[in-house]
Amino acid sequence: MAHVHHYGDLAPSARGILHLGATSCYVTDNGDLVIYREALREIQRRLEQSLVLLRQQARAHRDLPCLGYTHFQPAQPLTFGKRVVLWMNDLAMDLVEVRRLIEELPFRGAKGTTGTQASYLALFDGDHTKVRELDRKIATKMGFARLVPVSGQTYSRKIDHGILSLLAGIAQSASKFGTDFRLLSHEGEISEPFTEKQIGSSAMAYKRNPMRTERVCSLSRLVLQLTMTGAHTAATQWLERTLDDSAIRRISIPEAFLAIDAILLLISNVAEGMRVYPGMMARHLDEQLPFMATEEILMRGVQEGGDRQDLHGKVRVLAIEAGRQMKEDGVSNPLVGMIKQDPAFAFIHQELDSMLTHARFVGRSPEQVDEFLSEVIEPLIGDSETAFEDEVRV
Repeated sequence: MAHVHHYGDLAPSARGILHLGATSCYVTDNGDLVIYREALREIQRRLEQSLVLLRQQARAHRDLPCLGYTHFQPAQPLTFGKRVVLWMNDLAMDLVEVRRLIEELPFRGAKGTTGTQASYLALFDGDHTKVRELDRKIATKMGFARLVPVSGQTYSRKIDHGILSLLAGIAQSASKFGTDFRLLSHEGEISEPFTEKQIGSSAMAYKRNPMRTERVCSLSRLVLQLTMTGAHTAATQWLERTLDDSAIRRISIPEAFLAIDAILLLISNVAEGMRVYPGMMARHLDEQLPFMATEEILMRGVQEGGDRQDLHGKVRVLAIEAGRQMKEDGVSNPLVGMIKQDPAFAFIHQELDSMLTHARFVGRSPEQVDEFLSEVIEPLIGDSETAFEDEVRV
């Protein structure tokens, strides 16, 4: 009511009809939807920014072989560019959903105290057409193409939960990116940007902790938890409305937006300044590549007339012994030498060294990078390599 009185002071000729037939939720619910739409547009811009910067890394490292992992155990190699587009794919899915929600977000409109529009019907002398036209005109004035079809005093709080769920989806993508980055930082294959006077640890001067991606994961955890407040609020609304949604909405929805904004700024910062270490990637590949080559050795053996099951059993014994020596004795991978000494694999002895090239085992990783960037990312954000002009340095 303070706002209504103040508005009347500023527009005295309208004082007598201000807020006529309306309820406070006419102002707050509609106002919230306007704010949420603007916030979603800002999140859209942040996502586009992150994708532009990550695309630069994907292109730069399209052909760089690195070790792949399943269960965080060494698996088939890929390229670092392929790993980057895996991160991008999650964010691209989020961008599609953000754009969809911006277009489809409905406006509450003029629905009245319990959503029946009874007061407006009285103002228009029972003319239902004029009541509906008022609703449409208000939505159009505010730039909304859709109206909620029916409401109580408030629009359905499932809309809020949908917004929080969308933000939680971005948090999932961000946390996956941050977690992967931290794991690869531990492996020494990549690192965050590190400024000249930055302190890695107050105790250990040599350390360079991945504090940006740790922050990404921390804030993502917050957003994932905030989503549940929207679910509980939508589930516990009483009849046409209750007020226990008010305080929690004022906390959870703004905090979720602010957290996602910070998360995407951090991702852009890391994407722009990440450092990649091909030498360490090659070292890890060299340690594990003999194991990766065994599948091709088996296929060659069968082509040469060998029995697949017999060869598989021999490879398994040699590989287990090689792994034992590496772990217990700390030696480099001895598997190639062991295979060369086994007459059962004479068919491959001359070719074994030439087989162990990194690029041989990455499959279609480079081509998948090209295809993803041209078929998915370019239609989404265009082909410009120009990053956004605002701050990505955190």
